[in-house]
Amino acid sequence: QVQLVESGGGLVQAGGSLRLSCAASGRTFSSYAMGWFRQAPGKEREFVAAISWSGGSTAYADSVKGRFTISRDNAKNTVYLQMNSLKPEDTAVYYCAVALGPAYLREYEYDYWGQGTQVTVSS
Repeated sequence: QVQLVESGGGLVQAGGSLRLSCAASGRTFSSYAMGWFRQAPGKEREFVAAISWSGGSTAYADSVKGRFTISRDNAKNTVYLQMNSLKPEDTAVYYCAVALGPAYLREYEYDYWGQGTQVTVSS
């Protein structure tokens, strides 16, 4: 079993920055890929970014590429999402998730999810 707790969300003006954190417990965190997803009101949850177990590989949605950076600290069992140049369309609940298998680019490939943290970007 894996427990994930997100933090760092909040209200920020357009152009601002936030850093989300996701603390994991319950398994050997460093063995698994991690991802961030988001769900805006009235929309389906979508992929934002993912990172391999070692941190050596990352992937991003086109909408956030160049603005967001995913990273992890396996010693602290924590994955981060640094969000810069935020836009109103980035407003959503952000979720972190763990993929126990080898693939980690699609929502169905993730096995455990956090409760989410709200990010609101005002114009």
